[in-house]
Amino acid sequence: MEKGFDLEKRKYIIGGAIVLVVLLYLLRLFALQIMSTDYKKNADSNAFLHQTQYPSRGIIYDRNDSLLVYNQPAYDVTVVMKEVTHLDTLDFCKTLKISPDYLKRRLRDIKDRHLNPGYTPYTHQVLMTQLSAEECAVLQEKLFQFPGFYIQQRTIRQYNFNSAAHVLGDIGEVSKSDIEADDYYVQGDFIGKIGVERSYEKQLRGEKGVEILLRDARGRIQGRYQDGKYDITPIPGKNLRLSIDINLQMLGERLLEGKIGSIVAIEPKTGEILCMVSSPSYDPHLMVGRPRGRNHMMLSQDPWKPLLNRAIMGTYPPGSTFKPSQALAFLQEGIITSETAYPCYHGFVYAGLRVGCHGHPSPLSLVPAIATSCNGYFCWGLYHMIGARKKYGSVQKAMSTWRDYMVSMGYGYPLGVDLPGEKRGMIPNAEYYDKYYKKSWNGLTVISISIGQGEVTATPLQIANLSATIANRGYFITPHVVRKIDGEPLDSLYTTRRYTKVESEYYDVVVQGMRQAVLGGTCRGANIPGIEVCGKTGTAQNRGKDHSAFMGFAPMNDPKIAVAVYVENGGFGAQYGVPLGSLIIEQYLNGELSPMSEAKAAEFQNKRIDYGIHER
Repeated sequence: MEKGFDLEKRKYIIGGAIVLVVLLYLLRLFALQIMSTDYKKNADSNAFLHQTQYPSRGIIYDRNDSLLVYNQPAYDVTVVMKEVTHLDTLDFCKTLKISPDYLKRRLRDIKDRHLNPGYTPYTHQVLMTQLSAEECAVLQEKLFQFPGFYIQQRTIRQYNFNSAAHVLGDIGEVSKSDIEADDYYVQGDFIGKIGVERSYEKQLRGEKGVEILLRDARGRIQGRYQDGKYDITPIPGKNLRLSIDINLQMLGERLLEGKIGSIVAIEPKTGEILCMVSSPSYDPHLMVGRPRGRNHMMLSQDPWKPLLNRAIMGTYPPGSTFKPSQALAFLQEGIITSETAYPCYHGFVYAGLRVGCHGHPSPLSLVPAIATSCNGYFCWGLYHMIGARKKYGSVQKAMSTWRDYMVSMGYGYPLGVDLPGEKRGMIPNAEYYDKYYKKSWNGLTVISISIGQGEVTATPLQIANLSATIANRGYFITPHVVRKIDGEPLDSLYTTRRYTKVESEYYDVVVQGMRQAVLGGTCRGANIPGIEVCGKTGTAQNRGKDHSAFMGFAPMNDPKIAVAVYVENGGFGAQYGVPLGSLIIEQYLNGELSPMSEAKAAEFQNKRIDYGIHER
C-alpha cells in the first residue's frame, strides 16, 4: 500500500516537472518573439533588407521666385555590422581614399551606443557621407568584394548665389543631442544648423520612406519584397518662399564690403524682411559636402567673425536713431507737445552736467529737434519725465513707465524673428539702477539713455523695426524672412499686428520731423528725386571711432520699405548710414539704381575701414 502511494506521488512530481519545463520554454519563446525585437531583427535580417529612402529637401526661393537653394545627388556609404565578414581593410580604405585608422575609429563610434543611441547591428549605419558621383562609381565597381557595405543615394544643398549665407543657413550631420531630441534622426542624418534651414527644419526635411528588399540564404538581393507592397514612399520636404529680394540683398552685401556692420530692410505693412545683410559674411558654398567641417573651423577662427549674424546678434548703442522713440513716449505721456521748445547751446547743460551737441538754432520745438538731431531737446524731455514726481510719485515708477514704452516699440526683448540666435539688446529698468546706484539716482544720472547711449543697446533688426513701426503710425508685424510655406500657413505671430503704447496721432509729428531731416536736416544725403523719404541719422559713441547709423522709410504716406544701416566705426551717420540707406531704398522702389547712384554704390563698395584686423 505504501509502495503504491510512493509511485503515485512520483508520477505527479515528474508530470509537474515536465509541465514546468514546457512553461519555461513557452515563456522564453514569448520573450524572444513577442517581447524582444532582437530575435525578430535577427530573423528578418536574414530575409529582408530595410533600406531607408531619404526624401528630397524643400527648395528655397526668394520673394520674386528666384531659385536660391536646391538639391543635387550625393551618396552615403552605409554598413550593416552583422553582415561584415573578412573585410580586406587595406583594399577598402584605398578604394575610399581613407586611412585604416579613420575606418577603425568610425566603426568603433558606430557601435558606441553612447555616441549612437539606438544602434543595432542588423540595420544600416552611416559610415561615410556625401560622396561625389565619381567617388561612388569607383566603390560601386568593387562593392561585391565588401559584404555588409552599401551605397545609399542622398542629396546635398547647392546655391545659385554667393549671397545671404546668414539667412539661408546650412545643413550638417546630426549631433547626439539632435538624435535624443527627435527620434526622426539616426546617426549620419543631416539637419539644419543655422538660418532658415534650422528654424524651418521640420518643414524642409520631409518624411523618410523605406524600401524592403528580399535576400536569399547567402544574403544576395533577390528583388523587392512582394513587388514593393509594403514599401513606404518618402514624402518630399515643403518648399519655402522667402521675403528676401536677392538683388537687394546682393546690393547690401556689396555696399558693406570691407566694413563691419549690418543692413536690414523691412516691408512695413507685412513685416517681411526684404534684405538682411551682416558683414563680413561668407560664401554659402563653403558649407557644402565633406569640407564643411574644415571650412566651419576656418570661419570660426577668422578674427572678422564672419559666422556672426550681426543683424540679429550684434547689440549696439542705437545712438540718435533712438530719439524718435523718446519723442513718442514724451508726447503720449504729456511731458511735451509738438510745440514744446527746449534750449540747446551746443548741448544739454544742467547742474554741472553737460551732454554735447553740434551747432544749430536754439531753442527748438520737436519737429526741428528731430530734423537736426538735437541732443539737448531729448535730454530735457527725459529729465522732465523721470523727475515728474507729481505724475509718477517716484523716480522708479517714472523709469518703469519709460521702459514699458520702449518695450512696446520692440526694444529690450527678442522680436521673435524666424531665425535662430536673436539677441534681446538692453533697455534698463528701475531695478537695474537701484542696484547699481544703491537707490540714489535721478534723471541726470541716466540722461544718456535719451539719446541712445549709456546702457541702451539694440540690434539692427530692432532699429529697422522701429522705422517700420513709425511708417505704420503705431504698429508692427513681427519681422520674418519666410513669406510662404507650400501647403502650410505662416505662424500667426507673423501675420498679427502688434500695437505700441503710443496713439497714432503722435506718430504724424515724428514723421514730419523725419521728413524734414531729409529735406534740410542731418539726412539730406537720403533725398531721392520723386520719392518722399523720411529718415533719422545716428552717430553712436564708441571707445574708438563712432559708429555710423541710419534708419528711414519711404514713401512717406504709402511706406513700402523701412531700412536700418549700422556701420561700426563709420563716423557720423551721414558718412555711411545715410548714403547706404538711400541706395537700398532707391534700388527697391525703382527696381534699379540710376547711373549716378550706381557710381556711388561702386565708390562705397571700394571703401574700406581700418579695424586693425588682419585681412582674411
